[in-house]
Amino acid sequence: MNLFQFFADAVSDAVAALAGDGVLPDGLDTARVAVEPPRDAGHGDVTTNAAMVLAKSARMKPRELAAALAGRLAAMESVADVEVAGPGFINLRLAHPFWHERLRDILKAGSAYGDSTSGAGTAVNIEFVSANPTGPLHVGHGRGAVVGDVLAALLEKAGYRVTREYYVNDAGAQVDALARSLHFRYREALGEDAGAFPEGLYPGDYLVPVAEDMVRRDGDRWRNAEAGDWLPAFRDVAAERMLALISDDLALLGVRFDVMTSERRLVADGKVEAALATLAEMGLLYEGVLEPPKGMLPDDWEPRPQTLFRATLFGDDVDRPLKKSDGSWTYFATDIAYHLDKYRRGFASMIDVWGADHGGYVKRMRAAVKAISDGHADLDVKLCQMVNLLDGGQPVKMSKRAGSFITMREVVERVGRDVFRFVMLTRKNDAQLDFDFEAVVEQSRENPVFYVQYAHARCRSVLRHAAGELGAGAVTDAALAATALERLTDQAELDLIRQLAAWPRLVETAAAAHEPHRVAFFLQEVAASFHVLWTKGKDDARLRFITPSDVPMTLARLALVRAVQAVLASGLEVFGVEPVEELR
Repeated sequence: MNLFQFFADAVSDAVAALAGDGVLPDGLDTARVAVEPPRDAGHGDVTTNAAMVLAKSARMKPRELAAALAGRLAAMESVADVEVAGPGFINLRLAHPFWHERLRDILKAGSAYGDSTSGAGTAVNIEFVSANPTGPLHVGHGRGAVVGDVLAALLEKAGYRVTREYYVNDAGAQVDALARSLHFRYREALGEDAGAFPEGLYPGDYLVPVAEDMVRRDGDRWRNAEAGDWLPAFRDVAAERMLALISDDLALLGVRFDVMTSERRLVADGKVEAALATLAEMGLLYEGVLEPPKGMLPDDWEPRPQTLFRATLFGDDVDRPLKKSDGSWTYFATDIAYHLDKYRRGFASMIDVWGADHGGYVKRMRAAVKAISDGHADLDVKLCQMVNLLDGGQPVKMSKRAGSFITMREVVERVGRDVFRFVMLTRKNDAQLDFDFEAVVEQSRENPVFYVQYAHARCRSVLRHAAGELGAGAVTDAALAATALERLTDQAELDLIRQLAAWPRLVETAAAAHEPHRVAFFLQEVAASFHVLWTKGKDDARLRFITPSDVPMTLARLALVRAVQAVLASGLEVFGVEPVEELR
C-alpha cells in the first residue's frame, strides 16, 4: 500500500463530497494535486497542496478551501490531527493504529512488500552495457551493467514489463582493429618475432589463447595470406570469442539479457536503408553542407554535400550526417535503424545506459527517436560517470591482462559480486564514484554495504534467539501479525515504522524517475534507524527487543524487527544482492 496514494484518493473523495454538498463546484480536476511527505517531519506525516491547486477553479481563497477540506479529512479514523499551514497547505498527522496496520501489511507481504501495479504492464526496453566486443569489460562497463540491471528489477517491482537488451557493436573499424590484433597474436603464436605491438590495436593478453586456438585449428594457413582473405575470418573468431568473454564477465556479476541484437545483422538485413527510407518519406532527409564544427579552423575543414537528417526539427543543435565520405553509414545512421527496430518491436518507452563519454550523442538520439516514432516514443539516456579505483586511497590503474585498465572481473573476484553491485548504486549514475578496495570490505558504519547487511543480520539474529526462547511457532509472520502491535508507542519505534511504510512509494517514484540509487539511500536510512533502536535497547532495558517478563511486548517488538528485515530483504532483492543471515 502506497500510503500517499491512499490519502491522495482520500483528498479526491473529500473534494467530491464537498461538491456534493454544494461547497465546491462539480468537476474540479485533482490531477495536479500533490500528496506527499512534508519537507519538515515536524509538520506531520502527510501534506497536500490541494487547496492552492484548486482555489482558482473553485473561486475560493486557498485557506478557506483548505479549511473545508481539513474538516473532511479530520473525520477519517486514520487521521489524528489536521493543520492548515502557510498559504493553504494541509498537514495531516496520522493515528498510531494506522502505523500498526502498515506493520501488519509488511508481515503479510514479506519481501514482496512494495510490489506495485503503477507501471500497469507498460513495455520498457533497457539497453545497457553494449560494449564493443573488443576485450574484457572494465569497471565503467560494470557500473553501467549494475545501473541497467537494477533499474530493470526496480521497474519490474513497480509493475512494468521489462526487456533487458544488449546491442552488439560488431561492425565497423573497432572490430577490424580487433581482428588485426588477433592476427598479430597469431603470428606470435606461430613463433614469429612480430616486433612491437602496432599502435591503435588491442595489446592485452586476452587474445593470446584465442590466437593459440587458431594455430591449433588452422596451422600457418593465414601466415602469408592477403589481409582481404584473413581479415573476415579473424574478425568473426575474435568477435565471437570476445562476446563469450563479455558474457562470462556479466554472468559473474549476475547480469542476464533477454535479447542480444547484432549491429552487423541489422546492416545485413537492410534495416539501415529501410529506416532512412522511412525518414525520407517523412521529408526528414536532404542533401546539404554542414558548417565547420565550433573551434575548427577553415583550412582544416572540407565542406562537402552530405545526406543529412533534420535533427534540429526535434530539438538537436545541428542537422546530422548519415554517411561517411567513403559511402559507409555513420554510427548515427545504424543507431537510428536500431532504435526504429526497437520501436517496431513494441517499445515506445526506451532507456539506454551509456558511458559519460557519449554525453554529446544524447540530443541527436532523442531527436531521432522522436522523428522515427512520430513523437509516440520516448528515450531516456542514463549516463554513467567514471569509477575511480583506489586501494587504501591510492589510485589503481593497470592490468596486464587487459593491457591498460583493471577489468571488471578482477574487481568482482576480489570484493565479491554483492559488494560490487551495492557500491555502484551508492552514488547517482551521473556522479563520479570512488571505489576503494580497502573501504568497501571494511566492517564499519562508514561502509554502506556492511551497514545495511549488518542490520539485516542483526534482525535475523534477534529472530533466531527469540525462536529459541519462545518457540518457532511464536515468531512466524502470521503469529507476529496477530500480536498486540498497539504496544509499540515509543517515538523511535513509530518513526521506524513510518520509514518502512514509505517503501512502496519509494519503489513507484524511483521507478518513474529511473533512479535506482534512491533504493541504496533508503536502505542506508532504514539500517541507520534500526541500529539506533538497537543501541537504545542496550542502554534502556525497557526498549530491548526481547523482554522475558513481558511476552506481549516482546512479540510486538519482534514484529517490528521482522518488518525491518523484510523491507531490507526487499530492497536488496531489487539490487540483486543476497541478504546475509549472519556476519562473521
